[in-house]
Amino acid sequence: MQKRNIAILGSTGSIGTQALDVVRSHPEAFQVEVLSAQNNASLLIEQAAEFKPNVVVIGNEDLFPTVQSALESLDIKVYCGIQALASVVQMESIDLVLTSMVGYAGLLPTLKAIEAGKSIALANKETLVVAGELVTEAARKKGVNIYPVDSEHSAIFQCLVGEFHNPIEKIILTASGGPFRGKDREFLKTVTKAQALKHPNWVMGAKITIDSASLMNKGLEVIEAKWLFGLEAPQIEVVVHPQSIIHSLVQFEDGSMKAQMGLPDMRLPIQFALGYPNRMPSDFPRFNFMDYPTLSFEQPDAKTFRNLALAYAALERGGNACCILNAANEVAVAEFLNDRIGFLEMSDLIGECLEKVSYQANPSYEDYVQTDTETRRLAAELLKSHSLY
Repeated sequence: MQKRNIAILGSTGSIGTQALDVVRSHPEAFQVEVLSAQNNASLLIEQAAEFKPNVVVIGNEDLFPTVQSALESLDIKVYCGIQALASVVQMESIDLVLTSMVGYAGLLPTLKAIEAGKSIALANKETLVVAGELVTEAARKKGVNIYPVDSEHSAIFQCLVGEFHNPIEKIILTASGGPFRGKDREFLKTVTKAQALKHPNWVMGAKITIDSASLMNKGLEVIEAKWLFGLEAPQIEVVVHPQSIIHSLVQFEDGSMKAQMGLPDMRLPIQFALGYPNRMPSDFPRFNFMDYPTLSFEQPDAKTFRNLALAYAALERGGNACCILNAANEVAVAEFLNDRIGFLEMSDLIGECLEKVSYQANPSYEDYVQTDTETRRLAAELLKSHSLY
């Protein structure tokens, strides 16, 4: 395959660092053109020294002098802030943009990269959760391909290769169930962030790990799947699969099902997205059926873990409801990680925001920005007034 110039947005996070592992393994296939991070200046400097990108962007403007000074001798351009990043992703030299930033912050640079006609490897699910209709319409207009990096959506995509002309009856997204699978609300009242951050199968960043524990991650994936694969909510089913070997399944109109399987390792879906349509060799550990003689499946408990039900409700409502859901969840997770609210109170805050923030049926990009701001302001007010907690 022809060498691809890639931009990695969020290069110091879990997905970003694993993407760089893939690049290390395939220097003949990939050249790092852009690296970006929000706060981890030291690791960003280290990565830049190794991969020699054309451009580095540090999100936190206070850290700009540190990064600029450290990279001065390497002939690497250094910029700072979200607007700079949104401009950099449009550079002519970039072939593909991996968006692995955390949360709402990924929306603007992803949209700008699409506008510039860049292929997208999407690890930032919030981009489609917040503004799925806007993003997918922009991609259609520009003829831009969006390659999913989430293990579940990558699994669906891999199952659909060679099947794009066949309608999907439904998809089944698998969920590990997280560290609290099978626990009741009484137990969840007192869980700590240390407990919530111990995922049984995957090594991920703090925000996505908490989302996984609360089942919000699966709710966000349901919304993302709608936009990636052109589905309606009833066509998207969630099944708890504690072993995380079957990453997701597709059921076709004849009743036949396809599943994509493998050990839980995010480097595989990252590599598939970066190298598509080629499957590139890897030294990743191989699955052995004898190590997993039993694969089990359960219904998710959406009554105990309300976030999944809230996500489905927001998806059914449409408009800016999913944007409200995402912003409220980002605030809730940050509050939980800072020991200011309990585990169950995250869902209470999200539910309250969904009820109270202004609903818009046909939002523009500016409306999404306003909704995000309004939701965060309301969430802060609710927390301050202790009306919920």
